[in-house]
Amino acid sequence: MSLPAQILKNRRMIWKLAKNDFRTKFAGSYLGTIWAFVQPVVTVLVYWFVFEVGFRGGQEGLPVPFVLYLVAGIVPWFFFQDALTGGTNAMISYNYLVKKVVFQIEVLPVVKLVSAFFVHAFFVAFTIFLYACYGRFPDLYYLQVLYYSAGLALLVLGMSYATCAIVVFFRDLAQIINIALQVGIWFTPIMWIAENVLVDHPLLWQVLKLNPVYYVVTGYRDAFIYKNWFWERPLWTLYFWCFTAAAFLFGSWVFRRLKIHFADVL
Repeated sequence: MSLPAQILKNRRMIWKLAKNDFRTKFAGSYLGTIWAFVQPVVTVLVYWFVFEVGFRGGQEGLPVPFVLYLVAGIVPWFFFQDALTGGTNAMISYNYLVKKVVFQIEVLPVVKLVSAFFVHAFFVAFTIFLYACYGRFPDLYYLQVLYYSAGLALLVLGMSYATCAIVVFFRDLAQIINIALQVGIWFTPIMWIAENVLVDHPLLWQVLKLNPVYYVVTGYRDAFIYKNWFWERPLWTLYFWCFTAAAFLFGSWVFRRLKIHFADVL
């Protein structure tokens, strides 16, 4: 439970390290940090072309064009993917800091999280602009994006504390997570509409809801499209926060148990 206090105490250092991490990620390239935004935009365009132009199954009844439905779901997924990948490799990326006895290594996963949030903030703004271009202007429901972003940040931080500690001893975990993320984007779901496709399989739909990221993705779509408040889904909201709290406590426990061996292994 001392982790939040350490994060708050070192907030200025976290901010400086996060800005430096964001800049150095693309150091040496001509476009620099622009690449952080180009790749997700290209990915969205590819998915939009495939599912809007090529495969249109299951899109009946959407209140908005498919590109708006897609962007509202894929933006939080990009954040989750970037933050979890970066957080998992935090100890390895900053191994020179891990070896310093006086450095609070607990802040390193937070540094990666904040670094990923820079790109996320841009894409949230881009989403709002895109919706405005289609005549759907901001309203009070948009404030829920802050709530869902905060929940996703806590979830991925708790997971990162566990994965960044384990990957020091089991490097294959990074590859396993990459594969899981490639599969997870289809089981969230993002590119297809579960309520349309699984209309005859309600049990399978409930199983998909066990994925906590699905709760956040649905929340973004509620804010941008369907205009529902998060408290209108009380049981799902309770499940998400119980899962997030468990993930954070478990991740913190694993991190503290293993961190004394980091310097020896790295």
